[in-house]
Amino acid sequence: MAESICRALRDGAVEGEHAPALTIKDSVASPFGFHVFSHVLSQLSSFIFAGKSQSQGLVVVSFSRSPSFYFQLLKDQGIAVAVDVVSSDKRIQILDCYNDPLGWKDKLMDTGNFTGKVSISGTANVNVFKDVKDMDKLYNSIIELGKGLVGGGKNPFSIAIDSVDEMLRHASSVSSVAGLLSNLRSHQQVSSVFWLLHSDLHEARVTAVLEYLSSMVAGLEPIGDLGNLSLVDQHNSKKAKFHVRIKRRNGRVRVMSEEVHIEQSGIKFIPFSSDQGAVNNGLVPKVHFSLQLSEKELKDRANVVLPFEHQGNGKPIQIYDGRRSLADNEHERSVAATEKVKTNDEDSGRGEIIYFRDSDDEMPDSDEDPDDDLDI
Repeated sequence: MAESICRALRDGAVEGEHAPALTIKDSVASPFGFHVFSHVLSQLSSFIFAGKSQSQGLVVVSFSRSPSFYFQLLKDQGIAVAVDVVSSDKRIQILDCYNDPLGWKDKLMDTGNFTGKVSISGTANVNVFKDVKDMDKLYNSIIELGKGLVGGGKNPFSIAIDSVDEMLRHASSVSSVAGLLSNLRSHQQVSSVFWLLHSDLHEARVTAVLEYLSSMVAGLEPIGDLGNLSLVDQHNSKKAKFHVRIKRRNGRVRVMSEEVHIEQSGIKFIPFSSDQGAVNNGLVPKVHFSLQLSEKELKDRANVVLPFEHQGNGKPIQIYDGRRSLADNEHERSVAATEKVKTNDEDSGRGEIIYFRDSDDEMPDSDEDPDDDLDI
């Protein structure tokens, strides 16, 4: 299931439509959203380096981690040989909004009061952004960085934002952040975009807005009842439910679920076992009647003789039509048979049409006046 969303980001945008967008959301009860984000980032990067993705480059907007963290992440994943010379490889660029998001370090350096270490920012693969409050400038910086990444023309690139929470914290309003994400999706060179959200830090309407902008939503929930666990056990729990909701182009929504295990070697996605399937069955609405037939009900249904079925006694089935008795039908049949014999003896080429009007509710023929009973 996690591979499904990675493939959707890899395949990118369809011509004439917005780029696929993924919201990864978690909460303090299941704080594994960044593990999922890192997994998706690594998978998409491997597709790009292998030339199997629609996008030809990746722009990482780092709010919650330093650029060096992502370089080390890609190196640990062993993504192509370009990771070893990542400083010269231009397929991944990082917009650094982590080290100096508000430009305070520059101001302190101007006054001579800043003695911090020089970060990796400012290298060939890292561009420092120092005004995260301005969403318009942030949007322009992302697009310019992406265009420079893939060169001229209309070559597509992907975008990863590791914390929408920081954007919402610095932005003047939710609408400005939503506008930035919407503009990224609609840009003709953006192949795909995904971001991480800690949903319990915001009101429900904020989460709803971001989910509305997304074509895919991946959420993490705790397994079982955390009310019976201590805070230490809750913190040490390394399992969670992983729910994915995918909106299709035809309007349908596909919902999938599996289990996430956080191990020392990395993250693993495991399908629910048969005994855990009962949990998914709880999503079906409960009704007060049975949807299945018992053996007795099946036998009783098989014994019902329908009026159009042959009863097996070798005689033609006579169905009463509610207008004439069966005796009248027998009499008319015998009279018709006698006249037919006489007619066949006299003229075998002569035909006849016999019509019985069923009821007075039928519409009159075309030569009848439907208003002949009116005194006009």
